[in-house]
Order: sequence, then C-alpha cells, then structure tokens
Amino acid sequence: MQRVRVSSNQAPVHKLGDTQMTLSPKFKLAATKSTLLDPTLDFELSIQGEPLIPGLPDDVSLQCLLRVPVDKHSACKAVCKRWYSLFGNKEQFFTRRKELGFHDPWLFVFAFHKCTGKIEWKVLDLTKLAWHTIPAMPCKDKVCPQGFRCVSIPHEGVLFVCGGVVSDVDCPLNLVLKYEVSKNRWTVMKKMITARSFFASGVIDGMIYVAGGNSTDLFELSSAEVLDPKKGMWQKIANMGTDMASYDAAVLNGKLLVTEGWFWPFYVAPRGQIYDPVNDNWENMAAGLREGWTGSSVVIYGRLFVVTEHERTKLKVYDTESDTWDVVEGPTLPEQICKPFCVNSWECKIYVVGRNLHVAVGHILRVGPGGVSEKKWRFCVKWQTVDAPGTLFDLTPSSAQVLFA
Repeated sequence: MQRVRVSSNQAPVHKLGDTQMTLSPKFKLAATKSTLLDPTLDFELSIQGEPLIPGLPDDVSLQCLLRVPVDKHSACKAVCKRWYSLFGNKEQFFTRRKELGFHDPWLFVFAFHKCTGKIEWKVLDLTKLAWHTIPAMPCKDKVCPQGFRCVSIPHEGVLFVCGGVVSDVDCPLNLVLKYEVSKNRWTVMKKMITARSFFASGVIDGMIYVAGGNSTDLFELSSAEVLDPKKGMWQKIANMGTDMASYDAAVLNGKLLVTEGWFWPFYVAPRGQIYDPVNDNWENMAAGLREGWTGSSVVIYGRLFVVTEHERTKLKVYDTESDTWDVVEGPTLPEQICKPFCVNSWECKIYVVGRNLHVAVGHILRVGPGGVSEKKWRFCVKWQTVDAPGTLFDLTPSSAQVLFA
C-alpha cells in the first residue's frame, strides 16, 4: 500500500449531490409489474387445486423449491404460473425462506473489471457453490473500487458500502449504501459526516465504525464516527490522535484494530491504533502486532489470523500474550488464488477470493496443548479450492462479505 503522511489545512471536500456527483444507475419510477407477480395469485391458484409440484403437498414442495439456487430462478419461472409467482418475486422468495428457518451462508464479492474498472457484485452460494448476481449498486461511474469500505451484519442479511473516491478527480465520497438480502435491493442511507476513502471500518455490537482514511488531495484523516443502523444516524467519536489511512482493520475482543500496513520495501515501520468503544478512546497498537500484520485479516476462535502477502502467502496467527505471530501449520494458499485477494470468514472457515474470483476455503483446526512443553493452542489449515466459471474472468475482488439468506 502506498502511504502518504500529510496533515495540514484541508481543501474543501466535494459532497455527494454536487453536479458532477450523480449516482448511477439513476433511480427511475418502477415499471408496471406483471400480474403474475401478484401475491394473491398464488393463493388463488392453490385454492383452485393447482399444486406447486404434482403429487406433493404444497408445504413439502415449498421446502424443495426454496432450496433452488438463485442462478436457476429464471429457468424455473417458465414452468408454471405458481412457479413464476414464487421465483419472480425475490422479496417474497426470501421472506418465505426466512419464515421456514433457512439460514445458508452466501459470500458477497465486490469486484471490478480490470480493464474497464466497472464495479459489480457477485454472490457465491457457499452451500451449493453456485454464483449469481444482485442489482447494480447505485454510485458514481468513475470510482476507485479499493477506496470503498464494506461491512456486514451477517445474520440480519445486510451489508453496507461506505465512502469511496471518484478516480478522475480524486474526490472522496461520504456515500453510504445498504443492501438487504430479503428485499434484494439497495437503499441510499444518511451520508457520513466526513467524506473519506481508504479508511478503517468494522462492526461492534451492531454499530458501524469508520476511522481515518484519505481526504481531498490525499490528506490523511484522524477523525472517526459511528453509525447506528437502526436509527440511521452518524455521530462523531474520539479522534485517533494521528492522521492515518488504513490498509486493513479487524474487530477483536470488542475493539477496532486499525493498521496502515507496511510501505514496501521496509522504509518506515507501520503505525497502528486500537479503539475501545466502551471508553471512547484510542491507544497505540503493540509493536509486534502492527509490525507482523503483513496481509489481510480475519478473526476466528477469538484470534487474529492474517493471510500474508509477502511471505509465500502463508497463514499466521497472532498471540496476544507474547505479542508475536505464529505460522499456521499446513500448506500455503493454493496457486489458483492470485493477488490481489480479499478475505472474510465465518465460524472456523476462512474465505480467500483471488483474481478472476477463484475462491479458497480454509478449514481452520485448533489443536490443544499436547504436553508440558506446549503452553498454547496450535492451529492448522486445510484448503479447498472453488474454481470460478469463465464468465467471471477478468474480475478483480475488492471486498468479500458473508451474509445469511
């Protein structure tokens, strides 16, 4: 990551809503909906005796149909009127899934075309290993995908995209967008107080925190703020005390960890800050933690893991007590996963998405102390590769979020 340390009087920041900052795709009046999508139609057809699947009760049929991968919905709509009603209305489909207790993990990947820079979201159903898409995210056309920050609240099926930067004028954004799986749509939320790009973000107890980043002309920021998603309001929190853009961030033990990352080669040691929301204060990160944080991080088993970018892509784990990093036993990242990559995790699995959207699933195993000489847990990893279809080639990942649907 290229780092610029500048802190002085800042130039004015363009606000979303200026003439050159229009959203794309533009919001339009909803088109006339097909009468086949009328939710009362399905009820009427069921009363008339038309089954969802001949020979099966509707409740059994629904359990089957709600498991159909999203990429097959278009074909399923052509079967009959009742199937058209079920698969043609995404909000109704996912509401039914939620009512019946479906809870499958999906990996949402924020990607961009390496030649055109066009951004789009691709979704991998981690149960059926099938890819599909979601509606286009409303934002400015010429943006730098890496400048955004994405966070999610998995069990609520919601993700947020914050900030960003317009690439042709180097103008940071205070944009905030929310995507809801159950409604399959984007909503424009209340803007951040400060426009920023390349900043830290994380979710703690359902609250979304952002800190630092770049402002206009690459001035670095020390400010931080928090969003209450239920109230839709941002408010300022304590400043970091140092102007800093973020390379990576993680939430560990209820605190937000922010690192600016190494400036390769090792000319200057990286800085790091830790925010405690209980006391609303920042403190300097321990030397071993910030100097060994050389990749993208996830938290598993209450420990910080990093997929390294410059050490043969090995996986390593941080030991809080000794302020040191240990290499995780097992093979390196599969060769199909090429940089740049992004990571996320759920339970004891880590998901690494590489160029062309090939995905490596790392199963993290925890091995207890084996004797008197061993005083701490050891970890090992086993990798599984999910090759992407050819239609996803030329896509580069910028962020990955796990949501349940």
